Amino acid sequence: MDRGTEREAPPSRGAGGGAVEDTAVGRVPLAVVVVDRDGLVSHWSTGARRLFGVSKEDAIGHSAVDLLPVSGALPEAQDVTPYGTYADYDGLGPGLESSLDGGLSYPAAGRARLTVPERDRVDVLWWAYPLVGPGKERLLVLGADTGGLRPDDPEHDMAYERIAPGFALHTDFPGAQELARRLPEILPSMSVDESARIVAQILELGYPVLEFSQNDRVPVTPDWGVPRRAERRARREQAARAVAEGLPTPQEAADEAEDLEYAAVREHLEFLNEVSGRIGTSLDLTRTIVEVSRAVVPRFTDVAGTYLREQVVAGEGFPDGVPDTTTMWHRVALEHTDEPGRWDDVVPVGEAMPFPAHTPFFQCMTSGEPVLVPRISVEMGHAIASQFEKRDIRPLITNRSMLVVPLKARNVVLGFMILLRHPERPVFNDMDRVTGAELAARAGLVLDNARMYTYQENVAETLQDSMLPVIPARMAGCDIATRYLPGTLLGRVGGDWFDSVKLPGARTALVVGDVMGHGLNSAAMMGQLRTAVETMAALDLPPAQLLRNLDDLAQRLGDTYLATCLYAVYDPIAGELHIANAGHIPPVLVRAEDGRSELLDLPTGAPIGVGGVPFEAVRVRVEPGDRLVMCTDGLVEVRGEDIGVGLAALSESAAHPAASMDEACDTIIRALNVTGGRKDDVALLMARLNGVEPEDVAEWRLALDPVEVGRARTAVREQLHDWGLAKLADNAALMVSELVTNAVRHSHSRPVALRLVRGDTLLCEVEDDDHELPNLRGAGPTDEFGRGLRVVSTLAREWGTSRTRSGKTVWFELTLPRR
Repeated sequence: MDRGTEREAPPSRGAGGGAVEDTAVGRVPLAVVVVDRDGLVSHWSTGARRLFGVSKEDAIGHSAVDLLPVSGALPEAQDVTPYGTYADYDGLGPGLESSLDGGLSYPAAGRARLTVPERDRVDVLWWAYPLVGPGKERLLVLGADTGGLRPDDPEHDMAYERIAPGFALHTDFPGAQELARRLPEILPSMSVDESARIVAQILELGYPVLEFSQNDRVPVTPDWGVPRRAERRARREQAARAVAEGLPTPQEAADEAEDLEYAAVREHLEFLNEVSGRIGTSLDLTRTIVEVSRAVVPRFTDVAGTYLREQVVAGEGFPDGVPDTTTMWHRVALEHTDEPGRWDDVVPVGEAMPFPAHTPFFQCMTSGEPVLVPRISVEMGHAIASQFEKRDIRPLITNRSMLVVPLKARNVVLGFMILLRHPERPVFNDMDRVTGAELAARAGLVLDNARMYTYQENVAETLQDSMLPVIPARMAGCDIATRYLPGTLLGRVGGDWFDSVKLPGARTALVVGDVMGHGLNSAAMMGQLRTAVETMAALDLPPAQLLRNLDDLAQRLGDTYLATCLYAVYDPIAGELHIANAGHIPPVLVRAEDGRSELLDLPTGAPIGVGGVPFEAVRVRVEPGDRLVMCTDGLVEVRGEDIGVGLAALSESAAHPAASMDEACDTIIRALNVTGGRKDDVALLMARLNGVEPEDVAEWRLALDPVEVGRARTAVREQLHDWGLAKLADNAALMVSELVTNAVRHSHSRPVALRLVRGDTLLCEVEDDDHELPNLRGAGPTDEFGRGLRVVSTLAREWGTSRTRSGKTVWFELTLPRR
């Protein structure tokens, strides 16, 4: 609420359309009177005492008929009362019943002229609101002295006559929101429910306004700081008496009070400045919450509880809409000066709860304004405690002063703080309310910055995680472990990736790549390249040809980004690696025989995206148990150091023995101190090349003769019995029969190849020299063909087709029975 001197409103236009200068002030003191159902005054404000010249003691409990000049709302019989003479006009009109008799069901307004003892004749504008509800209040009267509206210049009297009171129904004037925030301040002290009920009715019925014309309206807002002429005259007389008696003059006393007030304001500003320096030291949401709570205890308050909306705590997007009774609020911090543990069991941090509409917390979160409760009464303490199931919070809050301040950002309430002072400490006052509001505004901004940063980090990590594949720990003939560590640049998003792809012939493709640069664009480019590698790997392209095609694709996507890539195909049956490199750091191969590690000497090649550069592939013999380590340069490259130092450290750490693949990866990460502040992201893929024993592979060559289908079934049955997999013999023989039949029918000249591989699953492959891939299709009742692949799709754990250099391969897998 504003306090201090009068402030003039801008010039308004009269009914005739001409300019009317200084016809009114924009802030007018209000008298607030509440009349109960018996016609007696139940509330008489300081403004009412000043306006009507009647003290509060002489007004409370007395008949409103003897005190108020409100025409139509009270009987009109009396022109003279003990407190002055009233001449009513601009009344409600004939035939309207008294509000005290229950007849006034809509707002009324009027103007009256009255005379009070020792005062000049006073003109009054009044507004009457009927109140409906369970409380005893039945009529709310607001009155204003028009002396501040009437210019001293007699020539402007006609302008004054054009001023008439009215109602701004449905808050249709610019000052409505400001007045809405001030209405609770001018209402009598009462429960939250009663105050909310009265305010809601005034919101529905409309605010009092002063009409200057059909277009210009100025809201009547409360101001208790405007001195009246009589008061100024009394102060001058008091000052003269003080000088004669040698006492401090009222002005000197006022100056002293002003000095004290200045000191208090300065102290509050220093406190806010200190708090501003203590909060927001990081963008970590959890740390920021703790900083905000600790900043106000114990200097400003003894207890500080911070509540945030569910979306803010979860690091989700900006919360939508105004909070309601279903909104969940999480208690994220609690600081206090009480004995340790006193609050922990009753109001534990981490609890989530809604707040009903009758609480001051709900009023704060919906209005977005601080709520001040000088003392928590027994009744209010009981109402608040009812929200805490099985815990009695009343001993902790009753008789304490409470200030609830909203934590807002961009006009949205993110949360609120509950501040409590010990009973022996001075209660929160209006200056504390302003300080708390400013504190909350700064804290809300800091929390929103931390929330936005957390949200963006979550988005970046989700994007990065969605682009990285989920690689099974076991592939055909090898075990795989991976690590991805985001860098600290540009929102923890980068272009590093790894992948593994199942290939025909029980082979596995192993890939590591790095798009140069950081940020979302690099991550998007990485996603495109990774998808392209998966697609081309499924076509079983040789490594060098795959990189050639990937380079062509990068040229079509644009020349903004370059990427390095290492592509290796592991054949566990042949015991070899087929590797091609496009500008990437070389892999490390750790030999199982003697534990020796070496950097593989590969043709380096140019990065993907350069264009026009050939790629070469090499074959490397490997033995069961060897380990292949592939990584991006973020693991080994340190600014200011030669990359050879990092590669040597990688080779040394990769050779350390480890109990598992995961432990081996962690050993490398620790040895190269990746967690020590490296800004680049890191991708690491390690594969233990277990191989496939010769006795676990069975192969046959079948002539292009339908008779060979029966021989294939027999051979499969016998082999599965030898392997102890008789339970799979019937289904495997049936599916092999279908695939071999199709291969014999469509093959051109080369014999059909049939191979069984026993590993973690039973793999069956049928290869022919026809390049056309079969499709799964439906077959009608009379169709002779089209059912073979549907049988395979139904019985197999997994199946697929792929082109080879000389034709195609159709394969399926069956799950091995438990032993």
